[in-house]
Amino acid sequence: MVSQKTLFHNEQLMNEQKNNKKEVMPLDKLKSLEDKIATAIERVKTLKEEKTLTEKRLRELENLLSDKNEEIEQLRAEKNLVKSQLEALLNEIETLEID
Repeated sequence: MVSQKTLFHNEQLMNEQKNNKKEVMPLDKLKSLEDKIATAIERVKTLKEEKTLTEKRLRELENLLSDKNEEIEQLRAEKNLVKSQLEALLNEIETLEID
């Protein structure tokens, strides 16, 4: 007996193909989601590495700033010492001129 293809049979085949596509689409969506998650994970790793490097650089710059601030304070102290010595010398000169 030869099966006849009817309009209903064609519709049934089309419905089966649509059902197969529906099954495939969630797998595609799952793969897409998996790719997006993998990309996000890599981005998070990269950002963590960048954060670590940035924090290290920040500590280095803070140490450098601290060193420079100490140097400035030393220079101010030296300046004040030199100023005091000059004032003392000028006072001595003034006392010599008066005599």
